[in-house]
Amino acid sequence: MTTAPRITTPFSASSTAAQVVDGIDLTGRRAIVTGGASGIGVETARALAGAGAEVTLAVRDPEAGRRTADDIIATTGNKEVHVAPLDLADRASVAAFAAAWGGPLHILVGNAGVMAAPETRTPEGWELQFATNHLGHFGLATALRPALAAAGGARVVSVSSSAHLRSPIVFEDIHYRERPYDPWTAYGQSKTANVLFAVEATGRWADDGITVNALHPGGIRTNLQRHVSMEEIERLRTANPTAVTDWKTPEQGAATSVLVATSPLLDGIGGRYFEDCEEAGPNRPGTRTGVAAYAVDPEAAARLWQISEEFLAS
Repeated sequence: MTTAPRITTPFSASSTAAQVVDGIDLTGRRAIVTGGASGIGVETARALAGAGAEVTLAVRDPEAGRRTADDIIATTGNKEVHVAPLDLADRASVAAFAAAWGGPLHILVGNAGVMAAPETRTPEGWELQFATNHLGHFGLATALRPALAAAGGARVVSVSSSAHLRSPIVFEDIHYRERPYDPWTAYGQSKTANVLFAVEATGRWADDGITVNALHPGGIRTNLQRHVSMEEIERLRTANPTAVTDWKTPEQGAATSVLVATSPLLDGIGGRYFEDCEEAGPNRPGTRTGVAAYAVDPEAAARLWQISEEFLAS
């Protein structure tokens, strides 16, 4: 965890993505938003396009992506909104996407994800949430590193969650081969990985001018919760009244992602965790805000990076 002063902004939990990016000119910048065809990914892409960026929606369903792109073009007037197929749980798909990218990349938003999924494994035997939420984005970002370096001052946005407070990385059994599977701790572990990636990548890529920050977007009802019923949400709320905050709109949910991607206040800043458009402080026991010490631990970050490379090379 950095000892530098915490970043504060004029924005808050109720700010929208459009408000955060207002006055920022992204003309000439190129951005990728994974999961850009649903939920906060749509509003993240819309805000970036509205500020003038060329935006590529990296999506599992290209048809849905094209519908979203058409909507963003219609609402922003920016015709430079593109669609490309990407399945983060498929190493070949990640490699093909990265290989097809040409030229610099200024903004990479790792927004796609799965939440609280039933126990599912990739062909490699990896637990699906860890494979999608972390390993897929890790593979994508590392493959695109030359494009990010070519941009000069590129930013990578790692969309995590307050659910990271549910679990550190259990290095001895990441893929639940020995312990009983639990969808929420598996999700939490993958979201911790998103923060640790920001910590390690910022240090490794500093010479390329690339900064990486993580964030919690807030509670937003989107397709991310397709495996989670309202009854389950209410059960969690009853069990822990601080676990579920007031719902944000998708426009508000995208605000912190857009802030991390574009705000001049974050120039040269990396390895940090944001929520409600502010840099978060340490988590206090009994609360569901702030960042866990284990999620910004440099030793864990370095260990996760090494293990992730080994998984993807196997």
